[in-house]
Amino acid sequence: QVQLVESGGGLVQAGGSLRLSCAASGVTFSSYAMGWFRQNPGKEREFVAAISRSGGITRYADSVKGRFTISRDNAKNTVYLQMNSLKPEDTAVYYCSSARALGTWYHRHQSYDYWGQGTQVTVSS
Repeated sequence: QVQLVESGGGLVQAGGSLRLSCAASGVTFSSYAMGWFRQNPGKEREFVAAISRSGGITRYADSVKGRFTISRDNAKNTVYLQMNSLKPEDTAVYYCSSARALGTWYHRHQSYDYWGQGTQVTVSS
């Protein structure tokens, strides 16, 4: 059974940093591309970043490009999201997800099979 567990969320002031982690179990981690999405109440789940199985290819939403960095450690079955220069509009529940490949539709949540429970990130102004 695939399990994805996020951690590292919290409350931070604007301009600050957080690093989210997502630990995977029940899956051959290196066989999956990974993604981060975020969601606020009443809104659609929004793509943030994605990374290929080897980590050699990354993709970002325009809104976070240059501020966020996605990475993975296949030996630790963990994917990370380093978030710098945080803004109040980054406030959301952040979810990690897995997909069989980093395909053309990497930015669509329908492309991902498994999801974590989410971790809250709140950025105060």
